[in-house]
Amino acid sequence: MAWDEWEQLKAEARAGSERMRLNMLEPQPSGGGAEGDLKVNQQDLAAVGDSAFRLFEDLGKHGRGAAASTQEAAKDLTTQEFELGTALSTVEKRWDKQLRSLLDACAHISNHMDFTRNAHAGDEYFIASTLSSIETLDQGFDRGAKN
Repeated sequence: MAWDEWEQLKAEARAGSERMRLNMLEPQPSGGGAEGDLKVNQQDLAAVGDSAFRLFEDLGKHGRGAAASTQEAAKDLTTQEFELGTALSTVEKRWDKQLRSLLDACAHISNHMDFTRNAHAGDEYFIASTLSSIETLDQGFDRGAKN
């Protein structure tokens, strides 16, 4: 990008050009508020967790497929005094580090979705049993008041 093109883009942005608009919702006339249309259900959570788990498995199986041959090629090139050998070794190490990071993230997401689903199921059970206990107490109180 040429310098004058950059200056032109900055000037357009200051002038309120539509080209430089952020991708966001228009401000609400009521001033916004805490209510939104974002909703999630157990199926949504399960789908996210399942996708993360499948990605974790696939990356675990296929993500290191070229590691041995890459290391061997890097060693051979280095032995033959090609600088490419060192560069290839660096790329392979970086790939492995990024792959491990991605695998950790997938596992974390999958585990968190499982935990969230189980926690909400426990919350639902607690709420239902508490309401049932309250209803039983109310019924007993009503019978006692009638006698």
